[in-house]
Amino acid sequence: MPSINAVELTQALVRLHSVNPPGNESACAQLVGNLLEDAGFDVGYHSFGPGRVNVVARIGECSELHRPLCLTGHLDTVPIGAADWSVDPFGGEIVDGLLYGRGASDMKSGVAAMVAAAMSAAASLREAPGLLLVLTAGEETGCEGASHLANLDGVLGTAGAIVVGEPTGNRLRLGHKGALWLMATCQGRAAHGSMPDLGINAIYRGATVIGKLRDFGFNRAPHAELGGPTLNVGTVRGGANVNSVPDRAEIGIDIRTVPGMAHDRIIEDLRRYLAPDLHSLDQVLDLESVWTSPHDPLMRRWAGRVDAPPDDVCLGLPFFTDASILKPAFGGIPTLILGPGETHMAHQTDEYCRVERIGEAAAIYLDLIADWQDQARHASAQVSA
Repeated sequence: MPSINAVELTQALVRLHSVNPPGNESACAQLVGNLLEDAGFDVGYHSFGPGRVNVVARIGECSELHRPLCLTGHLDTVPIGAADWSVDPFGGEIVDGLLYGRGASDMKSGVAAMVAAAMSAAASLREAPGLLLVLTAGEETGCEGASHLANLDGVLGTAGAIVVGEPTGNRLRLGHKGALWLMATCQGRAAHGSMPDLGINAIYRGATVIGKLRDFGFNRAPHAELGGPTLNVGTVRGGANVNSVPDRAEIGIDIRTVPGMAHDRIIEDLRRYLAPDLHSLDQVLDLESVWTSPHDPLMRRWAGRVDAPPDDVCLGLPFFTDASILKPAFGGIPTLILGPGETHMAHQTDEYCRVERIGEAAAIYLDLIADWQDQARHASAQVSA
């Protein structure tokens, strides 16, 4: 059965440009897809645009009683940024135990560790419940690839639990906040800048809206592990030239939510709160929060298997993942987030992943796969008895 070194695969993936935008994840998709196919997986490629390719690979005979474990990660990265790097951002160089490059932590190391673990386990996965890998394009710009897969009839199939390989330094994380991005628009009336009394300044209206947003309260108690919801004004655009009264201003709003918050209710509340200066409030991105109880039997068992500190296992993440799409698509199944990358290195200049973490992650994934198969065999024996 073929195998792959997870560190070398991480380097190979880092050397393939998949910066999003524009994405162009096809080369990464083909690389991992070929490896999984050689290992005996049934591999499907699902495109949602030129060069935008998702990989869905499965092995084993799943059933309603024995559903597969799903491993998932994304193939795209954010841009390298304007600052100079001290290393080649697409070189995959290893220096003093650190593997450098865009995507090294977020999250090509996680994808590589998952593929390596899946290939190592392939020979034992031909019987139920098997394994499902969902490797997506377009996660960084709003989970586009995962959304595309979720909307394709029968492509994802079924799963019993999800492991997301986002960067956690191989610590267990049980969820993350949701993301609600909105665009607020204020309207005015154009006039010559020397005669502002003849116009209505949309930027002034926008300034009033921004002031209100700064003081907006969600009137909600913090989540025990994820904390409270947040609101940030991230962009402001208005006016075409300095000597005209602007007739339009746009304000980009980034809201991060916690479980139990209804996004449509937040939008309704904001529309009332920002009146009369607000002209329109449009939804740009809507991703629900993700949370699995630390008391879930599977999470308790897995926490013990990876030696997670008792005071650390419940912590969540501030950023969103494809689990916002995949967890509901699979019916709200237990979801664990664990990957070799360093959380604080995501999107950073001189991004790196600790080399030792990549092998550790592959070993953890392999152990979780084995545990999933063992539990299925135990359940089958009980049914037969």
